[in-house]
Amino acid sequence: MEAVSYTAQWTAAARALETERGDLAIFEDRFAPALAAPRGFELLEKNRGSGLIPFIAIRTRYLDDSIREILAENDIRQIVFVAAGMDTRPFRLEWPGDATVYEVDFPALLAEKRRRLTELGAQPKVTRNEVAVDLRGDWLPELKGAGFAPGRPTLWIVEGLMFFLTPEQATNLLGVLGSASAPGSWLGVDFVSRALLRSPFSREFRRNLEEDGTPWLFGTDEPEEYLASVGWKARDVKEPGEPTTAHEDWPFEVQPRDRKGPSRSWLVRAEFVGG
Repeated sequence: MEAVSYTAQWTAAARALETERGDLAIFEDRFAPALAAPRGFELLEKNRGSGLIPFIAIRTRYLDDSIREILAENDIRQIVFVAAGMDTRPFRLEWPGDATVYEVDFPALLAEKRRRLTELGAQPKVTRNEVAVDLRGDWLPELKGAGFAPGRPTLWIVEGLMFFLTPEQATNLLGVLGSASAPGSWLGVDFVSRALLRSPFSREFRRNLEEDGTPWLFGTDEPEEYLASVGWKARDVKEPGEPTTAHEDWPFEVQPRDRKGPSRSWLVRAEFVGG
């Protein structure tokens, strides 16, 4: 596989397409087209009709807003992007002057991202530290070595990752974040439901993921209960298509929360409460 993972490529490609909508776009990422190579747009075309493109746009805007609001309302000045991929928020969002961002991902990906952004002349708007690690191992020591302080509140952003993990890996990851979180820490994360992993309507999309070696493995039908089991209190849970997470291209109707069985995607802000 390329140094840049498939999910990082198609995420950048979807952000590029959203940016091309101009005045209708719900965010702007002018760096995204150059970060989608080599297969980002091809992968989106392969999965056309799945809702992937508007979902990534909605998720991007939700987490953009979450970062702004959490930092404005809390005394948090260290932000960690776990599996940062080709995300460019340090380059396109406005940040508090004393904030520090840590981007954690595999060495080859971070090196390629740095090369491409340098060619674009991109300059970060915040103090930014790359943490090049093998995410399958114990990466907290490298994060601390880059200047991260476990005794200070942290905002963790885990975007587009959880469904690629096994249930055990997902729970372990959230436990690791909790172990490094001081009181007042927050988490921005997205999940899919277990129902979506079984739905006949998503079968072709899931088959494409498996063919590309990136199957979806983990989902939860009750994100609040799941997060509580690992020390996080969900403070905001949304689904794409709700009034505050709308996009004109989102093809699916939001089902009542008490209706069991529909496929769902979850966009979540959670506060660390321990336990």
